[in-house]
Amino acid sequence: MRHLFGKLGVMLLIPLLLSACASQSTPSTRYVLPGGQLASPPTSPEGTLQVTSPRLPHYLDVEGIVMQTDDITLREANTHQWAEAIGRQLERGMRARLSKALPTWRVVRDAASDDQSITLRLEVDQFQGRQDGRAIASGQWQLLNQQGNVLAMETFDADTPLEEDGYPALVRALGKSWDKVSKQIAQAVQDVGSND
Repeated sequence: MRHLFGKLGVMLLIPLLLSACASQSTPSTRYVLPGGQLASPPTSPEGTLQVTSPRLPHYLDVEGIVMQTDDITLREANTHQWAEAIGRQLERGMRARLSKALPTWRVVRDAASDDQSITLRLEVDQFQGRQDGRAIASGQWQLLNQQGNVLAMETFDADTPLEEDGYPALVRALGKSWDKVSKQIAQAVQDVGSND
């Protein structure tokens, strides 16, 4: 009798163990946006550029990388996630790109206090992959002086084709789209600086 209950107990445990194994989720792969390191600050800067954290729509301010599967559908990846909040990565990546593109400017995150300082304000509307194999970044940026007056303002809409399928290629292409945005902003900073 004890032997029968032992076999029955094992038979009842097997489905429970199998369902527990099946319910375990696949581990996530985490990605960092390529962008490089900050360049060394100049000893006699032409001015200071403060880069603020970008404003993001709720659907982008998530852990998973966002993919647009058709004209109206967005999907957040469950197992392909950002290693750090994407807003922080975008801000840090923009500072790194601008510090290289503007070697005579001091590019910082913290509030600047000198008369030559400019603040970059970013609003990102799209930063995602698209079903046609492109990585898109769109939104608006503003350059403001110390008094909060707008010196320059522009929309951006950058897209880069993926070199191959997969999330690593998507993340690299998103980095290249962010490169394009930074070049547009760097040119505007130079133009504003030359008008002073």
